[in-house]
Amino acid sequence: MLRTALRNVLAHKARLVMTALAVMLGVAFVSGTLVFGDTVAGAFRGASAKNLDGVAVAVQDGGTSAAPEAKPGAFRTALDDALVGKIAALPGAESVRPTVNGRVTLAAKDGKPVNADANWQNLAVNYAPAGGDKGGKDPLYPLTKGRAPASSGEMALDAKTAEKAGYGIGDTVRFATDGPALTKKLVGLVSTDDPRVTAGGTLALFDTATAQKLFTAPGYYDEITVGARPGTAQTALTADVRALLPGDGAATATSGQELADQQAREIEQSTGSLTKALLVFAGIALFVGVFIIANTFTMLIAQRTKEIALMRAVGASRKQVVRSVLVEAGLLGLGASAGGFALGLGIAAVLPALLNAGGAGLPDGPLVVSPAAFAWSLVVGVVVTVLAAWLPSRKAARIAPVEAMSTVDAPPKARSLVVRNVLGVLLVAGGMPFMLYVAGLAKPSEADLLIALFGAGLFLCGLMVLAPLLSRPFIALAGRLTERLYGVSGKLAKENALRNPRRTAATASALMVGLCLITGLTVAAQSADRAVAAEATTGLAADYRISNSAYRGIEPDAAGKVARVPGVSAAAPVASATADTPGGYLQLTGADPRTVGKVTDLRFTDGSLADVGPGKIAVSSELAGERGLAVGSVVKAGLGGRFTDGKRTGADVKSFTVVGVFEKNRTVAEALGTLGDVLPYATEKRLDEVLVKADSGATGLDGRIRDALGNSPLLKVQDRDQIVASEVGAVGTVLNMMYGLLGMAVLIAVLGVVNTLAMSVFERTREIGMLRAIGLDRAGIRRMVRLESVIICLFGAALGIGSGIFLAWLNSGVTGGSLPAYETVLPWVRLGLFVVLALVVGVLAAIWPARRAARMDVLGAIGA
Repeated sequence: MLRTALRNVLAHKARLVMTALAVMLGVAFVSGTLVFGDTVAGAFRGASAKNLDGVAVAVQDGGTSAAPEAKPGAFRTALDDALVGKIAALPGAESVRPTVNGRVTLAAKDGKPVNADANWQNLAVNYAPAGGDKGGKDPLYPLTKGRAPASSGEMALDAKTAEKAGYGIGDTVRFATDGPALTKKLVGLVSTDDPRVTAGGTLALFDTATAQKLFTAPGYYDEITVGARPGTAQTALTADVRALLPGDGAATATSGQELADQQAREIEQSTGSLTKALLVFAGIALFVGVFIIANTFTMLIAQRTKEIALMRAVGASRKQVVRSVLVEAGLLGLGASAGGFALGLGIAAVLPALLNAGGAGLPDGPLVVSPAAFAWSLVVGVVVTVLAAWLPSRKAARIAPVEAMSTVDAPPKARSLVVRNVLGVLLVAGGMPFMLYVAGLAKPSEADLLIALFGAGLFLCGLMVLAPLLSRPFIALAGRLTERLYGVSGKLAKENALRNPRRTAATASALMVGLCLITGLTVAAQSADRAVAAEATTGLAADYRISNSAYRGIEPDAAGKVARVPGVSAAAPVASATADTPGGYLQLTGADPRTVGKVTDLRFTDGSLADVGPGKIAVSSELAGERGLAVGSVVKAGLGGRFTDGKRTGADVKSFTVVGVFEKNRTVAEALGTLGDVLPYATEKRLDEVLVKADSGATGLDGRIRDALGNSPLLKVQDRDQIVASEVGAVGTVLNMMYGLLGMAVLIAVLGVVNTLAMSVFERTREIGMLRAIGLDRAGIRRMVRLESVIICLFGAALGIGSGIFLAWLNSGVTGGSLPAYETVLPWVRLGLFVVLALVVGVLAAIWPARRAARMDVLGAIGA
């Protein structure tokens, strides 16, 4: 039987090509994901190891206090020059590197901000020569050109950063740390292995004194790394360093090994989550491939009925027949899995670059191919193929020896669909309660999401089981159109699609799964997009919003400068502070009542905006309802102070009288007071934003506003369209990524259509010969096969698009639970494109089978 299985694989290799491709693509997705995960983890570990090379102890600040001698926003840490000297004097310390860290947003040579939307990747650090020698070199940042910065007017850049911004040695670089633009001369270029920089971020370096003035305070640092002398244990040196630290937890010391272990755990957690997410889509692709494998083996067994019956007649048992089919499937799976693994290496090689293009921030590193990834790829491919062939193998075992005497052209006995239909109805009905339960919840949790997904899975499985029943009316309806438009070819296409509903349903179901997921995601994303866009401008009457891209606030005098710009009708400064009240924390917004009404659409249900003044606030109707507030209520609020262990200390307690209640407004949030009451307690006493109302017909205001405020690279000036785009931009990016990941499932489904048609043409060889003999020309044969393909694909599209819309609508509570304005929106243009996609798939999938059918020799086909 083993020889028989081998002979069958070799004898039917042409018919198994598409099945092998389906398995190969699914395994490629799995192997690519596994290798990608290992590669990214290895790259992170490599970058971490380089950064920790020679680090025996790392001392980090555990808490900060404002440095009065530094500019606002700077901090005095627990790590100062005195501590650096004490650590350097330890017998086991060979080297000490004090570090100042910060964030710098560069302006490119053309004036545009560099990487402004990912400020966390825009690093700044002090250049610290080894041994403190000003003329020495910093081993952490090797110079590639020029020299190290040595004075307050100089800086260095990472070589890639300089190339990206268009700067060269000797150029004047514009940048910002937290406010106005600054300039310094570029004197050197360095290289770095920091993954945040190599993945698209920027790096700026200053001499230590300058870095301290910019980010901490003179004489203070964020971190101190210590190298050990030969023979000194890390644990012993760490203990010695800890003994020098303040006892109030203001600073912590961690050994290099502990730091490496901690980073390894973080790397494993972060890369593991991404790998699991990608494996979900790989599983979807393999699930779609199951339909193709099962369909192929079902058709092969039907074509080999006489052969299997002869085997039974000469003594083969049912178990031997089952084993023969499963061995054949296993060999197919093994060969396809090996090819899929090789293809997966290509996927793993390009995936980091694709994700980095979307801002993932993954480091560079060599491809890591582990034996485990190879083994799992083979196991997954073989197991999936064998499991998919199990039901067809049992069908083969039921073939009686007497069937060896029947003609191969005898039509198969029609099997009842009653049991299958009942099971399908039960699955659909079983999934509905789970989804309806979650749909009725006001704020679904993460666990509720899993319940909804389980219900949707049952519903989809039921729909696939019911597909043969649903295929009859759809194909009959579509057949009327094809018959009317294409005559005999259209009628034959309809009859061929109806001939075996199970086969048609299995082929269409593969396409249905991919289109269902794509449609559901599209509807949900489009609906969320519309809701987020509505929320972004709800209650906002301003034409421009000015903010800081690093979320560090704006200088309080910015509104006055903007108000003097020609074309500006009103400029309203807005600040916020967190107030501690007896009923809990609330967000208190501060604004000028005289101008805020011009840039917001505040609708009062009680009182008015004119009543707001010093010591008088208006609250949202939502907050009023939650805390039982009304006009005349007095709210005691703690403002300012410090948070220690989640508790505020040293706060100023103020009493505010409620003078108005307004409808929920995103711009104002929970409560509105005057700017004078709130600004002293805002973060760093800076504004959150300035809202601008333009004169009618005014144009080009964004440039004039930027110039009025010093054109800092951190400055973000957005009109209404840009505000909406910034809010919904992530939705489109995620959706496009989902399209790419689910595209593999659709591609596998296309192979399934090609495979089914090709094998169907082989089955109907004599029938096609007879059609040619009685007058149907080659064009008619090609048209017949092509129309059959289109009908099957349209049926799959109808099921997929219809079920995707239904599931997106039913589970809208899960998608838009946090968006009050969420309503299910049907993106008709994209849905139309999906239908066109199904038509194109049908036409393309039929090219080879139709060509093969049309080129058959008439006499040879009749005699087959």
